[in-house]
Amino acid sequence: MHGATPLDSTGVAPDPTVTATAVVDARGIVAGWSTGAERLLGYSYQEAVGRPATGLLGPGEDIEEGMPTVLAGQSRVVSLRHRDGRRVAVRLRAYPSCDSEGDAQHLVLATAPEPPQPDATTTDEAFAQCHLPVMVFDSGLRALRASAGAARELGFGEEQLRGRRITEILPPHACRTVEDGMRRVFAAGEPEQFIVRGRARPDARERVWSVAVSPIRTPSGQVRHVQLSALDVAEQHLARERLALLNDVSTHVGRTLDVTRTAQEMADVTVGRLADFVTVDLLDSVFRGVEPRPTATGTVALRRVAHQSVLPGAPEAVIRQGEVDHYPQSTPPARCLATGRPSLHRTIDDAIRNWQTADPERSGVVKSFGIHSVMVIPLRARGITLGVAVLVRHQHQDSFDEDDLLLAEEIGARAAVAVDNARRYTLERATALTLQRSLLPRRIADQDAVEAAFRYLPARTRAGLGGDWFDVIPLSGARVALVVGDVVGHGLRASATMGRLRTAVRTLADVDLPADELLVHLDDLVTHLTAEEDSTVEPETDLSTGLIATCLYLVYDPVTRRCTAATAGHPPPAVVTPDGAADYVDIPPGPPLGVGGLPFETVEWELSPGSLLTLYTDGLIEGPEHDPGNGLTLLLRSLEWPAPSLDTLCDDLIRTLLPTQPLDDVALLVARTRAFDTGQVATWDVSSDPAAVAGTRARVLERLAEWRLHDLAFTVELVVSELVTNAIRYGQPPVQLRLIRDTSLICEVSDGSSTAPHLRRARTYDEGGRGLLLVAQLTQRWGTRHRADGKTIWAELDITEE
Repeated sequence: MHGATPLDSTGVAPDPTVTATAVVDARGIVAGWSTGAERLLGYSYQEAVGRPATGLLGPGEDIEEGMPTVLAGQSRVVSLRHRDGRRVAVRLRAYPSCDSEGDAQHLVLATAPEPPQPDATTTDEAFAQCHLPVMVFDSGLRALRASAGAARELGFGEEQLRGRRITEILPPHACRTVEDGMRRVFAAGEPEQFIVRGRARPDARERVWSVAVSPIRTPSGQVRHVQLSALDVAEQHLARERLALLNDVSTHVGRTLDVTRTAQEMADVTVGRLADFVTVDLLDSVFRGVEPRPTATGTVALRRVAHQSVLPGAPEAVIRQGEVDHYPQSTPPARCLATGRPSLHRTIDDAIRNWQTADPERSGVVKSFGIHSVMVIPLRARGITLGVAVLVRHQHQDSFDEDDLLLAEEIGARAAVAVDNARRYTLERATALTLQRSLLPRRIADQDAVEAAFRYLPARTRAGLGGDWFDVIPLSGARVALVVGDVVGHGLRASATMGRLRTAVRTLADVDLPADELLVHLDDLVTHLTAEEDSTVEPETDLSTGLIATCLYLVYDPVTRRCTAATAGHPPPAVVTPDGAADYVDIPPGPPLGVGGLPFETVEWELSPGSLLTLYTDGLIEGPEHDPGNGLTLLLRSLEWPAPSLDTLCDDLIRTLLPTQPLDDVALLVARTRAFDTGQVATWDVSSDPAAVAGTRARVLERLAEWRLHDLAFTVELVVSELVTNAIRYGQPPVQLRLIRDTSLICEVSDGSSTAPHLRRARTYDEGGRGLLLVAQLTQRWGTRHRADGKTIWAELDITEE
């Protein structure tokens, strides 16, 4: 073997690092013996010195008068005898010298022989016959040598390649990459490796090559030539590309729970990497969240939800996104939808030609863009076919193959799961949103205490809808209650709980409970609801986390222009005075509903007419761009110069404080206060003498005449008589009568007793017991509200303008 060190007869080569020396006198007797000689032949100094040198020679070596023939020359490879009988091939060199007495002697050096030089002819043949593409280039980047593999791939013989530059052999984009790499190797002297993709010759298929460029140096170290070798890594590269594409589909498709966006993500990821043009068509029921049913035979209607192309503007599309296309039963998309199986076609196939015949517009597109290969993929998830994707090639010269079909089918399956998730989310969200909207007020109730506007924005996240709510509740005495609340959590549970709490607040407000007492009853309700839920949860699947909610309850009286409010863990309301000063109301923060055991406190303050009240949930002030503290500051700054219209103000606040996709539900309620002037209210103190009833009736009739409410005179006179008489007879002083002219006429009688009257059925001969029954029959509404110092009986009558 070329370049190998000769072995001894036992297959053992001498150590090339060992140099053995010996001194042989003129008689051929060993006079000196080195340590290296001991290691080489195994004889110790005592055993070798004084021994004839010929005894160390192997069999067959020549002897000339006691001296080995090697001593007569300068250098020779000989066979020496090892102490254990082995033969060791070494190169001996002898140098004549004299001993201390002037007698002649020789210094003998033994080293490992040099390896045989390679056969230049054999080396050239190995290079020329190498099946891998290998070439050698000079400093002018011209080819000097080329292997058989290089000639085969490039389509030229070695003689034809010799003297040519890469620019005369490869396509332009590959030339620049390869020549730039060779220049860098000549300049830096360091090898380089890079990937080149393309065709080695026009009639070859596209390949991926791993190209290595290495320097070839002269003995002085100068880079004289470079060697270029190429390894076909197309299969490995294609496998990596397919894995990367599938990974990108998993990562980038289905990032949102939106059907249209998910389909577009599939088209965006696929085009340019697997196909030149991609369309995604879905059954129309998918957009409504409804599970598609098996299609009947005949023409199939599909809605174009997404398409993408390597060409700007997707000029291959025959319909626009959002439009419905109709596919005859015989076309590949219709068959794919019916069978749920993918199909691979060339445009010369009968199926595609028949499709072109039935659709001249598509036929024109196929011819104009040179479409030559088509794949039709079902978007199928959980056993349901949602639609089809069509992938075509016209820029890519290679046609789709079976591996491409498998890859496209996998992409379609993954995208279909994401589309189906979006469909199911759309259905669940629509259901929850319908439930929530049915539980929220659709319009603000008629009342004259405030002018109000509201906004409700459901969260645009996968967490689902929340439990935010608001309400405007007309109360007796022309007052109004403004309510904003928030159930912690998302989903149907939060929405259902919100509906129950809103109903409870309306019920408690109807009995005119003070704000703090109302929150106490609401807190008890949440505690009971939590206990009910806990009792229905299986112990091994305990997913209950308790119910927690916040609520702000505020009552405004346009007659006294006073507000009373209490909060259960809810952010405070903001107030903007008519002169533009904005601030938050300092309400003692009560505990959230559901905590239990802690009191709530009420705050009361006076408002100027035209003041602005802003109630909101925490979704308005919390977000990715600011924390609640900054949100409160930003809200107050936005309210300092409110828009003239309350609806415009709501829109401005939403736009200023919220991102495009809010992470939490938002309820916003703004109200501008009104105040009744003195001409709309009449108040009289009534003595406890029953005889005072007549005088009171007379004063009421005079005021009705001033208000030009003559048609109500008889009814109001009767109602006042009954209420005042009951207050004098069954109540305690002081007794007071108040008339309020609003959209209706409100009659209120107050006394110092806390005993509430009630309707009862009077017997035939009873002289009393019919007063409240008459009031209930003659008025539209009536009721009782309790105060700290007594109660008030009120009744409302519709006003008929003259």
